[in-house]
Amino acid sequence: MNRALVTGGGGFVGSNIVKQLLARNVETVVVGRNIYPDLEKLGATCLSGDICDASFLLESFQGVDTVFHVAALAGIWGRWKDYYRTNVLGTENVINGCMANDIRQLVYTSTPSVVFNGDDIVNGNEQLPYASNPLCNYAKSKIIAEKMVLQKPPQGSTLHSCAIRPHLVWGPGDPHLVPRLLERGRQRQLKKVGNCKNLVDISYVENVAEAHLLAADNLETTQTAAGQAYFISQGAPVKLWDWIDELFFDMDVPEIQSTVPFPIAYGAGGGLEIIYHLLGNKKEPNMTRFLAEQLAKSHCFSIEKAKKELGYNPRISTEEGMKRLLHSLTSASP
Repeated sequence: MNRALVTGGGGFVGSNIVKQLLARNVETVVVGRNIYPDLEKLGATCLSGDICDASFLLESFQGVDTVFHVAALAGIWGRWKDYYRTNVLGTENVINGCMANDIRQLVYTSTPSVVFNGDDIVNGNEQLPYASNPLCNYAKSKIIAEKMVLQKPPQGSTLHSCAIRPHLVWGPGDPHLVPRLLERGRQRQLKKVGNCKNLVDISYVENVAEAHLLAADNLETTQTAAGQAYFISQGAPVKLWDWIDELFFDMDVPEIQSTVPFPIAYGAGGGLEIIYHLLGNKKEPNMTRFLAEQLAKSHCFSIEKAKKELGYNPRISTEEGMKRLLHSLTSASP
């Protein structure tokens, strides 16, 4: 790689990819909705724009040899047209921009949610089919986008693409997962769902970023990753509610006292979805069917394919990652 571009490079995963690229002395361009002075100070070039603006991407991609497409509209609630615009049409623009500029490597940030069908998944692999009835628009849109990325490029195209599926990304600077858990815990708004024995994968953000770079290296050399998807995690799942309990204990957050059976949480989620849709409420409900499944079901995956084909091995252990996370959280506390 000589000149790489990262869409969503100002975000949590994207900024870690940018930092690792710069550490390799790769000229790096960040495409995002804002300009990021901290990344510019490190040597990145920031371009402000919308991935749904095809002409903006065509111009931004000039002179680039590798694209990391991280930008996405995330979340489990919202209008389909918004998810479709950003995650599907935006990805289509990225692919077209790559082909128009003869870019050879495209690494796409996907999600394990593309295969989550509501059942327990333990040690699942990349042979799992796409979910036939995804319960949130995010997963639905990411399925469509991943399929577009992984399909064989047109005759004559030099573009090689693959997808990275990291699960529950966390670490210092996390603006989503951990802060949201802590906030709901402090407000005593969080209840355990199900039998609390479900296993889930978690992924330390620096390991996730490294997996993206390893994928790009493969696409640039052997190209065996072309058209492939890869689950990424710490390699050893955790019991979700034990992990949350330990986090809350370390952060002096009140212990979760209440447990809700999965059928009740799932039913309540479905009811709230109907009410919110009827009222046109854009705020995310406290419970949805998808969230109930995520909180009660096991969803963990093998990383053997990533190890074998990309050379991925989670360099930072869960224990070391938690030390770094807790230090960042306590250092930031008033």
